[in-house]
Amino acid sequence: MQSAGFFDEGQLVGVLTTQPLDRLLDYRAPEGGCHLGAFVEVPLGPRKVLGVVWAPGRGDYDLSKIRAVIRVLDAAPMREELRAFLTRAADYTLTRMPAMLRLATRAPGLGDPPSMRKIYRLGHRAPDRMTDARARVLEVLRDYGGLAFTLKELAELAGVTSSVIKGLVKQQALIEEDSPRDLPFPRLDPDRPGKALTDDQATAADALRIGLRSERYGTTLLKGVTGSGKTEVYLEAVAETLRMGRQALVLLPEIALTAEFLTRVEARFGARPAEWHSGATMTERRRIWRMVGQGEAQLVVGARSALFLPFQSLGLIIVDEEHDTSYKQEEGVLYNARDMAVLRAAICGARVVLASATPSLESWANAQAGKYDKLELTARFGDAVLPDMRAIDMRQEALQTGRWISPTLQRAVAVRMERGEQALLFINRRGYAPVTLCRACGHQVGCENCDARMVEHRFLKRLMCHQCGETVPIPTTCPSCGAEDRLAPVGPGVERLTEEAVALFPEARVATLSSDMFGSARALKAEIEAIGKGGADIIIGTQLVAKGHNFPLLTLVGVIDADLGLQGSDLRAAERTFQLMRQVAGRAGRAEKPGQALLQTYQPEHPVIRAILGGDEEAFWRAEAAERQAAGVPPYGRMAGIILSGPDVGAVFDLGNALARADGPLRQIGAQVFGPAPAPIARIRGRHRVRLLVKAAKGAPLQDALARWTAQIQIKGDLRLSVDIDPQSFF
Repeated sequence: MQSAGFFDEGQLVGVLTTQPLDRLLDYRAPEGGCHLGAFVEVPLGPRKVLGVVWAPGRGDYDLSKIRAVIRVLDAAPMREELRAFLTRAADYTLTRMPAMLRLATRAPGLGDPPSMRKIYRLGHRAPDRMTDARARVLEVLRDYGGLAFTLKELAELAGVTSSVIKGLVKQQALIEEDSPRDLPFPRLDPDRPGKALTDDQATAADALRIGLRSERYGTTLLKGVTGSGKTEVYLEAVAETLRMGRQALVLLPEIALTAEFLTRVEARFGARPAEWHSGATMTERRRIWRMVGQGEAQLVVGARSALFLPFQSLGLIIVDEEHDTSYKQEEGVLYNARDMAVLRAAICGARVVLASATPSLESWANAQAGKYDKLELTARFGDAVLPDMRAIDMRQEALQTGRWISPTLQRAVAVRMERGEQALLFINRRGYAPVTLCRACGHQVGCENCDARMVEHRFLKRLMCHQCGETVPIPTTCPSCGAEDRLAPVGPGVERLTEEAVALFPEARVATLSSDMFGSARALKAEIEAIGKGGADIIIGTQLVAKGHNFPLLTLVGVIDADLGLQGSDLRAAERTFQLMRQVAGRAGRAEKPGQALLQTYQPEHPVIRAILGGDEEAFWRAEAAERQAAGVPPYGRMAGIILSGPDVGAVFDLGNALARADGPLRQIGAQVFGPAPAPIARIRGRHRVRLLVKAAKGAPLQDALARWTAQIQIKGDLRLSVDIDPQSFF
């Protein structure tokens, strides 16, 4: 070895591949050698697979049969910090390392050579004949200071066809040249003036700056009422990070939030950041992955998976709306991005800001215990004030059968329409109706592959399973008894509420916001932007609308079923209902006009409803914390879910019973095992599902015990076992 972390040609290296193997594979370093962390292509049987040089080779294999690395990829080596993060995240979540590596290499074409594209810039000659179209092209290039553009970009900016540009190339008025496709992102200007901050905001921003300058790990809970300007505060922390020459990451819970946020970032820093989420093109994902690794992307705004990008010098992670359940990955690798953000920051000496108006109880408890710093913004920005919150006691309302908008709420909406303001009607159910019932035999139409009811989506003219995604045409006869025209939708969804609003307010412009009603993230963003500019009078929405959107004309929020989240046995039901109601109510009155939130409830005396209306959030958290602490459940205890599945329900239960009997490793740490029991949704995609729940004390070495426990049982055939550390849902 020439130097620490470098392997000469022929030396043995241990390569971690993305293939489902339980060990590193030995290879010989290629011609020219390779560094520790290098991304490589290696032979595996007849295939070529992606891998990372993870350690020196072990040499415990027939040396004559060890093959050489095919080539080192043209990418920055994986830093020690990221390798440590993947290892510790795997240990915490009990995930195999190849699956963690796949998370860190989710960009297409990493092994492809750098590709090129044609770009166009100003030439040195004037065209022999000037036209209006040609003049517009040349004017665009001059206005942008001689920057180069692709053919499509230049044609769109100038409002001309591509033939006009090609003609200017022939005249040598433009120069056509090849340029690498994966270009660095424009530099952001941290010293560009931002919005004027209030005293509260300035104090919070200064505290974040001081923490960043320490260049040591720390987590801050930034708690502020909706509309208090948390974003402006943490953008000042981003600016400080950029001044220090380090990179920043902002995690958002929903793609639809990115459009407005990117506009704010561009206004603050003069350029757009890298944007990483499922709506980004494959070409853009590869560009971001490469540029982040080279330090040529200063700021990334993205979904939870952005946490696994190969940052060169990560100094700050913002987790916006940190309480949001979408930060928990529920398939494949089961992890919570909020918790993993804290882990990654601790490893690389970065700061974390957890921002929310309604923090998770875990973050609240960590702040109470002094593990996290806490900053509070108690007033809305500018002239905006918090909405007036009231309950509508549905027991006192004369509601017609098949209607869900109470007379009181209907009158309140009418008043807003007369004033030229917007009203939002919120229900946390997608589709038209959650159940389709046969009035002849009582059959509820279910999914053939899952133990779940099919949800009617009338706008799509389909029934849909929200577990597996299966859709079928809306039937005209009962699948059970064959009766015709006896199927009826039961209960409201967002589409049915839209139908009712259109009937009640025929002159209103009604917009419906639900994630499954838009073909692309781009279409959803466009609709949200149009609503923000006054393109609707009444907005009908699911929880999508509760996540950080700013509608200046919105002054009334009506919650159709405030009791919905209080049903069931989820230990977080009260917390989630409280968060969701406070968040959606906070959409009202964010500009100069005062707002009001009306909650339709049949349980106005329920402690959670009273806490929502009373506004004493700390009292709610203290009461909720006391209950959890008494029960020994998170965040004052530890839990893990074991999900078993297979096509044969008997075999799945046999496996569950075998696990329950072999609980010695768990009893050694004082843990309890509950189950096996059918999962609340006992069949998904044809696979029967059984759950066990493990409960342990806060400081118990749970992962080690779980690993020893599950290792005792051999998983055969089509059976599957997955472990969910810190489960957020119990479906």
